[in-house]
Amino acid sequence: MNTAQALDHVGIAGADLATLSAAFERLGFTLTPLARHSGRRTQEGPIVPFGTGNRCAMLREGYLELIAIVDPQYFTNSLEFSLARYSGLHIIALGIDDEELNLARMRAAGIPIQGIAYLERPVDDSNQFGPQARFARLILPDAPEGRIFLIRHLTPEAIWQERFLFHPNHAVALAEVTIASAAPAETAARFSRLAGLPVTPDPAGGFALALPRGRVRMLPPEALPGTTIPSLPFIAGIAVTTDDNNAAIKRILADNAIPHQTLPAGVLVSPSSAGGAAILFRG
Repeated sequence: MNTAQALDHVGIAGADLATLSAAFERLGFTLTPLARHSGRRTQEGPIVPFGTGNRCAMLREGYLELIAIVDPQYFTNSLEFSLARYSGLHIIALGIDDEELNLARMRAAGIPIQGIAYLERPVDDSNQFGPQARFARLILPDAPEGRIFLIRHLTPEAIWQERFLFHPNHAVALAEVTIASAAPAETAARFSRLAGLPVTPDPAGGFALALPRGRVRMLPPEALPGTTIPSLPFIAGIAVTTDDNNAAIKRILADNAIPHQTLPAGVLVSPSSAGGAAILFRG
């Protein structure tokens, strides 16, 4: 198909990967081992090491990527400029089935995309001869919201391993990501063109992009009362579903004395406890 099919993953960036990882483990997420990125700097160039690395919380549907600069002497993909704005959510990736069809659609729509960007990394940086995760991406150029792209997993079996999929907090799916924007219509138009799908009005104001799996909301700042917004546009938070009516996450939050709010929609963990990203757990 030549449209986006899912909210594949979000990326939460921090200054120190160990500190960021500890915060998410404290929230009851099981994380993959440290993995360092590599890829081509140009379309035809060789695969070279990058200076960024990650650990991920792999869910049954989608995942959370925790990312930081682990070796600044190598190419960092401008992550330091994102971190200069704020620590937190800087990446939104929508899943696709066919990168060539989507590339043709985007070019036909006048999006000045250079081509397919390939990225790869080991599943475990301590085992360079182990499974390698490889990805094909179509990156939306100059998106003010952050690093926004379409992605196809070329080796999904490498990272969606059963040993990574159980979380003490019983999280099972990445359901939603919310963006605060001073111009929600412009943000919505950008995401609609990227996904190849229409947006609809959001009851809170702004717009929503409903995917076959997951949703992207683009709201005006006033629709997010109580949210500290460092600059606009701002990827404010995510919603994650659990399979136990939030019983485990409530217990984990209480045991670890982590500040949170119980709302009609679920349990909300503040950005200060989740690397700068608000997380709503839905039962």
